Amino acid sequence: MLNTSDIYNDIRDAVAKLCADYPGEYWRKLDREMAYPTEFVQALTDAGWLAALIPEEYGGAGLPLSAGAAILEEIHKSGGNAGACHAQMYTMGTLLRHGSEEQKQKYLPGIADGSLRLQAFGVTEPTSGTDTGALKTTAKLDGKHYVVNGQKIWTSRAEHSDLMILLARTTPLSEGTKKTSGLSVLLVDMREAKDNGLKIRPIRTMMNHATTEVFFENLPVPGENLIGEEGKGFKYILSGMNSERILIASECIGDAKWLIEKAVNYAKERKVFGRSIGQNQGIQFPIAKAYANMRAAELMVQEALRVYEAGENPGAEANMAKMLAADASNEAANACTQTHGGFGFAEEYDIERKFRETRLYQVAPISTNLILSYLSEHILGMPRSY
Repeated sequence: MLNTSDIYNDIRDAVAKLCADYPGEYWRKLDREMAYPTEFVQALTDAGWLAALIPEEYGGAGLPLSAGAAILEEIHKSGGNAGACHAQMYTMGTLLRHGSEEQKQKYLPGIADGSLRLQAFGVTEPTSGTDTGALKTTAKLDGKHYVVNGQKIWTSRAEHSDLMILLARTTPLSEGTKKTSGLSVLLVDMREAKDNGLKIRPIRTMMNHATTEVFFENLPVPGENLIGEEGKGFKYILSGMNSERILIASECIGDAKWLIEKAVNYAKERKVFGRSIGQNQGIQFPIAKAYANMRAAELMVQEALRVYEAGENPGAEANMAKMLAADASNEAANACTQTHGGFGFAEEYDIERKFRETRLYQVAPISTNLILSYLSEHILGMPRSY
């Protein structure tokens, strides 16, 4: 079985060394100001880590998904947050797998060297949520351009991206057709689109995630920016969701490891009533249980990577990896906070920041309930519940 903890040691060591230049104080300051980690993202870019999955012929390293998982896990294990840039690893897959050779030649080298940012992913809408087939954003072909109208929400990093992968309806939904048919993927150049039909509104959230709401009003997008075939966009987006879930599961594993290490160290050092609090089973057991669940989730991530890299469909494995890893990091956050007592809520310990950051993944990029519904219907054969 592929074990990402035992391979990519050189990559892990190099990423950890880079992250050491961005300690807790760096992340706390950004968190306080709700600011984007520009310097950190640039450092990752300069080191080539954000181009790890781009093929060598387009300027990347051509590494497999397991290498990307190791990079993101290490960032989180070091106390950082890859949420500012992780989308580049999975959004570019839509372009790589389904784009034309002309599109790949035009965009992938710039994404690889950092002169272009592909961080924005425009899918979710306020009224449809995860019911992607019900989205209302339209793209109507008018001569050589599509004209886009509509709205997206939770479009993270839109203010810090040059390009956006956009899912829009190009064929009206009609009776008797699948809700997910008639959807197309467009590559939007946001540098041209801003103030030309595109407006971005930041949304303040409980964690510093640079998320926004995006509005399209008669936005022209060149027809040549259509990725793949018109009307088949849902399939293209879906094919990238497994990699997204696996990569984010890896981040959750990294968070859990950071939180568990923090809890263990504090439990051994902190003395109350003349003895280490780590001697108390009431302190030991929640941390030990969090560790066991993290290891189990880590094995599920490794299995999802194995299936993905074998060229098979890891739908079940990717979903379970994401759910179990998110649960593990959430449990580790609770155990770490409880171990630290009042200090767990103090900004300077970074625990409350990690607590907020890892809580996100109970909901995004897909909620636990939808994963359970998927497993119930598609794996266990029970009736569809929605």
